[in-house]
Amino acid sequence: MKSVLSVAMLFVFGIRLSAALPVESSADAAPCLNWTEYENATVRLMRKYLRIETSNPPGNELEAAEFFHRLFDANGIPNTVFSVAPKRADIYAILKGNGTLRPIILLNHMDVVRAVPQDWKVPPFSGEILNGMMYGRGALDMKDIGLLQAMVMIIVANEQLHLKRDLIFLGTADEEIGDTGTLWFLAHHADLLRHAAYLLTEGGTSVTYPGKGAFYGIDVAEKAPFWIRATARGRGGHGAIPIPDSAPNRLVEAMDRVIQWQTPIHVLPVVEEYFHQIARLQEEPFRDDFLNLRESLKNPEFRNALLSDSDFNYLLRDTVSLTVLRAGEQTNVIPDAAYSELDVRLLPGDDPQDFLAQLRKVVRDPAINLEPVGQFRAPNSSPITTMLYRVIEEVVHQHDPQAVIAPELNGGYTESQMFRPLGITAYGFSPVKVSPEVEETQHAANERVPVEQLRQGLKILFEVVTRAANQ
Repeated sequence: MKSVLSVAMLFVFGIRLSAALPVESSADAAPCLNWTEYENATVRLMRKYLRIETSNPPGNELEAAEFFHRLFDANGIPNTVFSVAPKRADIYAILKGNGTLRPIILLNHMDVVRAVPQDWKVPPFSGEILNGMMYGRGALDMKDIGLLQAMVMIIVANEQLHLKRDLIFLGTADEEIGDTGTLWFLAHHADLLRHAAYLLTEGGTSVTYPGKGAFYGIDVAEKAPFWIRATARGRGGHGAIPIPDSAPNRLVEAMDRVIQWQTPIHVLPVVEEYFHQIARLQEEPFRDDFLNLRESLKNPEFRNALLSDSDFNYLLRDTVSLTVLRAGEQTNVIPDAAYSELDVRLLPGDDPQDFLAQLRKVVRDPAINLEPVGQFRAPNSSPITTMLYRVIEEVVHQHDPQAVIAPELNGGYTESQMFRPLGITAYGFSPVKVSPEVEETQHAANERVPVEQLRQGLKILFEVVTRAANQ
């Protein structure tokens, strides 16, 4: 596709095009590209994108969708902004391949969680760069990946690359709260995605550990949220006269039993492979223990040490976090009702009703009602034996030969779960490598991304996508 960048857009986005000849694959194209110009444009555009406030609630993703719309229009990439609700939108863009292979979707969400400005070194929607770090809410979750995906589309269009697969860019609204953007799109325009073979989105881990090297996790499965509300009822009264079996008392006693509950261990094959791959990042004796996880878990000392580590515990069992506790409004009034909410995350394959039955036995109080909150989506996964998984491994090792690469079970939630039922193989992969300290700023104060990693990440993602688009 021939670029139609206007003079005005050249000035705004800082991309100067050369007269590129069509080439067949990224292997031919990558060495010939003017990476400095594309990388500089990526940095400038990322700062602009971070300045668009899409805190959810309320979201206001329409402004972000229009940002991508102008960018794609300037580069001759067909795209459509779909209104989902007032000031909320999805954006869909497509670059056509020759149709001999099924499409690849580049999925991202445009909303971000809220930020408390007084907790930040710089304004959270400034895109300011300090000491090589670009600050902004969404810098890691996930405006960085969304912008890099858009840049891959632009490079393919500008360099007139011939691909066998269509590339589909989909930016959605409201991922952080209700998935309304994706739900709306799948309800109204699933036909635009139904024939896709692969999807890349957030969820993967890319971290450099001092003295140990880099780890790239490819998210192939996610645990499923199964939120539960526990409501206790009892006789209310004056706070001056204690009621031993009051609703708040009963609820607190029950919740104490819940948080002490050790749910059963269940080692999934993908988790066993993950531990096997990360073994060389561990000190002895854990290195051998990780290589032989199932056998090692029979050792009480190792099992207790592993399960006490929050980075590993959630991979091996269903988890329960007490997140909400509410009762009365006045200090001198004992309320007749109290409730709590539990953030339960189930492993793929686990039955929510079976879990609920187990939870009732742990609560052991008929005066407490347990009911699910929200819609449960059964967890699913994608295999690790696919072409795209292999391509990610190849490209990462090309750029970082010593990197450890492993499939990951994501403890959180990604929208991959909503696309796999369409027959799409979905992975979470981040080409942006950060330190553990920087990774922890997701959803926290001073979220930031290394500028140099934006530059490097562009090359990695470009090579992954364009290689996969011809295989």
